Amino acid sequence: MSAAQIRFFSLVRREVNRFWKIKRQTLGAPLLETFLYISVFGAALGSRINELNGFDYVVFIIPGLIMMAWAINAFSNNSSSILQQKFQRAIDDQLSSPASPLELLLAFSLGGFLRGMIVAILTFTAASLLIDLPVEHVFILLAALLLTGFFFSQLGVLVGVRAEQFDDVSFAQTFVLQPLIFLGGVFYSASLLPEPFQTLTYFNPVYYMIALVRYGFLGYADANVAVSLALLTVATLALTAFNFRMFATGNRLRA
Repeated sequence: MSAAQIRFFSLVRREVNRFWKIKRQTLGAPLLETFLYISVFGAALGSRINELNGFDYVVFIIPGLIMMAWAINAFSNNSSSILQQKFQRAIDDQLSSPASPLELLLAFSLGGFLRGMIVAILTFTAASLLIDLPVEHVFILLAALLLTGFFFSQLGVLVGVRAEQFDDVSFAQTFVLQPLIFLGGVFYSASLLPEPFQTLTYFNPVYYMIALVRYGFLGYADANVAVSLALLTVATLALTAFNFRMFATGNRLRA
């Protein structure tokens, strides 16, 4: 193993150890939250809404919950990790280390990506024990989840770098990220909304991510699958390139 590989895996291991040491908070709490969503919306609303677009209501919302679990955990892990290291001045040592900007960026990104993936897998496993959840298009599903997870990992990096205090991270998650996810069609189909709310939903980028994941599981999507996948790929690459430039220049990486 080369010196670059040793550096990179050491950085990734540090990020994984950071959230694994408090796994009851970083993994257990999100899993409990998802279980409550399934119980409340699936049991309570499911008893009144028998079907949605030909699927049992609880089956219809599970793909969105899995995507939401991956997205929120990837974002929150990376944004808080980077901001914390900025305040502790640990980021200064890493920027002056032999690690390249790309190694640092990917290591931070993979920390949140892996945390989100673990929570999403646990959510999928728990949901599969409760209901019969189909997987109609496995390759589309994997591509959608991987791209979504990496996109929100990069978004977490961006917010962590730009944030000056923990309130900035909390504001971004509470007033930007969560509304976009909840209004993106996790618990409903956009086709059921009246105007102008249906049209406004089409400007929500998370709507297309949820549509892709739902298509992978159920074979149904409100949006065009090919266009959504292309847009998500371009957005992820663009955000990664922007973050790489920040790491290469050191812009806003020091508290």
